[in-house]
Amino acid sequence: MKHILIAGASGMVGGELLALALADTHITGITSLVRRPSGQAHAKLTEVVVADFSDYTAHSEVFQNIDAAFFCIGAYTGQLPDAQFKALTVDYAVAFGKQLQMGSPQARLCLLSGAGADRSKKSRTAFARYKGMAENQLSALDLEFYSFRPGYIYPVRPRNEPNLMYKISRGLYPLIKMFGIKYSIPSTHLAQAMLTVGLNGHGQEILENIDIADLTGG
Repeated sequence: MKHILIAGASGMVGGELLALALADTHITGITSLVRRPSGQAHAKLTEVVVADFSDYTAHSEVFQNIDAAFFCIGAYTGQLPDAQFKALTVDYAVAFGKQLQMGSPQARLCLLSGAGADRSKKSRTAFARYKGMAENQLSALDLEFYSFRPGYIYPVRPRNEPNLMYKISRGLYPLIKMFGIKYSIPSTHLAQAMLTVGLNGHGQEILENIDIADLTGG
């Protein structure tokens, strides 16, 4: 039986992952790191309010006896000033990984990254550069690490789109989908792939959109 840890369960993908984990009979415990209580109640779920996601030392005990951990915290490009975007994308993720390594070195760590993540750190795009930096630092830890690089994530559940680009992308999703499984993935499929790999492992560290789709039948 498994105990998992999630950071970012209030987001689109993290929320889908949490829902799947709650329904999974192989998972007996779920710890969710949150900024504020969600109000969700379930026998398997424990929420831990974290004031500073760049330093988890005050909550070191919740990183113990974890089988799989999922870092799903993220922000949309242009949503935050560059310094904040880098802190959220790189510093929060790396601090999460380091604390997990100390508390549960046997755990699998799954990162919600993104298509185009650049480990060379040469990209002119902040998103690609910072995701690559996070991947590099997490890969260097003594953990079984997996990075998920989805393309456009289609939100299965209704939501208020964060900006005009996402409104347009949602409307064009049937067309985007026609280009094949390299470019887009439904949020539920991405969450299922992350949970599957977190519980069972995988043969490669980086999973591009096509690899994610293959895990869930497209």
